[in-house]
Amino acid sequence: MINRLDEALRFQQTALSLRATRQELLASNIANADTPNYKAKDINFASALQNALAGTAASLPVAQTSPMHLQGNAGLANLGGQVMYRKPVQPSADGNTVDMDVERAQFADNGLRYEASVRFVSDELKDIQAAIQP
Repeated sequence: MINRLDEALRFQQTALSLRATRQELLASNIANADTPNYKAKDINFASALQNALAGTAASLPVAQTSPMHLQGNAGLANLGGQVMYRKPVQPSADGNTVDMDVERAQFADNGLRYEASVRFVSDELKDIQAAIQP
């Protein structure tokens, strides 16, 4: 019974995890809008979700140039997404690639989609609860 419940909610759980991670990336971009040489980052949500559901996470090897380096974290590799740099629409003089208009729009869009996913999960759980109760 628990396995069926996990299967029913797996898609939404994966989508919510990816949306939360993407929201953190977008928030980081906005927070670093004035940081010189900061490169805006994002993920391709559709391909990351597809890879996460298929179980084919892209791995990002971390280059160790010294034996004293610690093992690095591959970021979104465990979720199936690869963090990529956003192509700048209008490059700035200080090397920063954050476009606040793009970042705000992406942040708002991702937030709305996250909220919709939460509602889908809530509705699914209500339906399951209604089916269980006499």
